[in-house]
Amino acid sequence: MGIEITESAVSDEEFADMKQFVSDYLEASVENEDDGGRMRWYPWHSAEYRFNHTLNVVNLATDLAEREGANRDVVRVAALFHDIAKLEAEQDRHADEGARVAREYLRAHGDYPQSFVDEVAGAIRDHSYQGELDDVSLETQCLIEADILDKVGANGTVLMLLRMGYESRTHMDAGEMIDRVIERGHDAADRIESDAAESIAHQRLKRVRWFREWLDAEVPGLDDTDADTDADPA
Repeated sequence: MGIEITESAVSDEEFADMKQFVSDYLEASVENEDDGGRMRWYPWHSAEYRFNHTLNVVNLATDLAEREGANRDVVRVAALFHDIAKLEAEQDRHADEGARVAREYLRAHGDYPQSFVDEVAGAIRDHSYQGELDDVSLETQCLIEADILDKVGANGTVLMLLRMGYESRTHMDAGEMIDRVIERGHDAADRIESDAAESIAHQRLKRVRWFREWLDAEVPGLDDTDADTDADPA
């Protein structure tokens, strides 16, 4: 029996247009704020970081979808729009607002089936869900897991080290900040469900542990006190 080949609902050109729209929307969200935007003094609350995070999540979520058998187009489009309202809406509202923007965009730009629009909007709406991932669709699970994984590993470590500069910390605080990344990695590993995401989390955690060991070897006397976590990257 041959393999069924289905045409993608979203062409490469259409996806490129979506990426440009999301990038422009995030930039406009910052420009429209008189005070520079919500918590813009942290690097992960800038349009540049938010778009970079979005592309990372797109890549991770698409990989997870392909490996776990989810609808690839639903996942990658939902990943692209998942944080589009992050810089203009309150944290507890950004998912609903992002779903609204995505729904309006898809209705206005292309002849997408209503079921596709609904699935994309549903995944975006539910991507901040904090319950068991067995309770959500496979597409939403891929998006949530990708969103979690982007904060784990080398990328999460860089963000924590950037935070040190913004908080006028010294390099002697690096150990405690990296410990926070490791802690987040363990939390992520405990929450994710798919085999593919577990494998990625394991590899990323291993890299951070290695870096922590190298740092200990080269910088004796690192402060091991717990880091303040009030403004962790989201």
